[in-house]
Amino acid sequence: MPQRPDAHVIEPVDRSRLVVTVSDPSKDTRRLLGALQELIDDGFPAGISLAVTGPEGPLFSAYGGSACRVGVQMPVTESTSYDLASLTKIVCTVSLFMVLAARGDCDIDDPVARWLPDFPRSDTTLEHLLTHTSGLIAHRPFFEWLEGRQAIEAAVYAEATNSVPAGQVCYSDLNFMLLGWALEASGRESLDQLFSRHVARSLGMTHTGFRPEHREDTAATELDGDQRRTPGLVWGEVHDGNAFALGGVSGHAGLFAPLSDLVLFARQLLAPDGRVFDAAALEAMSARRAGTQPDVRGIGWRLEPEEWGDWPEATIWHTGFTGTSILSSPRAGIAVVLLTNGVHPIRRLDDQAAVRVRIHRLVAEAFL
Repeated sequence: MPQRPDAHVIEPVDRSRLVVTVSDPSKDTRRLLGALQELIDDGFPAGISLAVTGPEGPLFSAYGGSACRVGVQMPVTESTSYDLASLTKIVCTVSLFMVLAARGDCDIDDPVARWLPDFPRSDTTLEHLLTHTSGLIAHRPFFEWLEGRQAIEAAVYAEATNSVPAGQVCYSDLNFMLLGWALEASGRESLDQLFSRHVARSLGMTHTGFRPEHREDTAATELDGDQRRTPGLVWGEVHDGNAFALGGVSGHAGLFAPLSDLVLFARQLLAPDGRVFDAAALEAMSARRAGTQPDVRGIGWRLEPEEWGDWPEATIWHTGFTGTSILSSPRAGIAVVLLTNGVHPIRRLDDQAAVRVRIHRLVAEAFL
């Protein structure tokens, strides 16, 4: 295992060529391939893994670039796991909610206080958390002065005291921190155990989970960023400061996964067979519940990705701060999994957003 690098030595970018697999040669992917190679050559994002999949399996996949370029140069491989950031919300937390709700263990109309008795509001429901309509503040860096669930949970409750659910969307990690704790109470296990039991094992996602054991298997994230109390490179542990202060497991962030596992998850979204989702669950997640453009919300998922191309109705999507995203379009019969460590070694959020737009438009051009 490599020694911890000097966090201020940035190695030259390895401008390696993409490793590409095309399973459907009838599609013209030349422009997509050219764009991906250009990104690798330019060195942003540092590393990239992309898959376009149908219900039966991948139609196109590519990976390349650097998993780490601070102190040591490590290339992205087929098995590199990425910090999913807010994709944790939909891969783990929304999935678990749908599973537990289908079993009758909880309901979308449940007051949060049913599962978290010390929660200060009786008018906030699980639906408010799932649709980001609870009125909670967008973000609070609790990790700067608090550590551990007891202290952070109390601080989230304090934020909720005067947060009135009014139907307006305000995207907030606090909603999914609360939802994760509520699901633990409903499911009577820790969030990571629930995810392993009900999602990962069911779909064969054998390399997906919280708190990865070996950092060299993961893509590094930020150097000297604002998600830690002290400077350094974040590698092999969750980037998000609040999830880190909670021990690496939270409903809003903390999950790591490789491309191949997320393809299995995406295929379940395209052809729900009851292992995690059934057809009714997919319809419920993709039904409009709150918000207006550019932030239209279903159950956990975003809807109407207008900037990303001409995708059909009922397309669902979500992004993660570190440079990750999933889009699933059952009516088109394809899903797109894009994983990058776009905040490595430093964040370039506008450029990251532009990369997402470019890639998804090119995927739509080639496969729709």
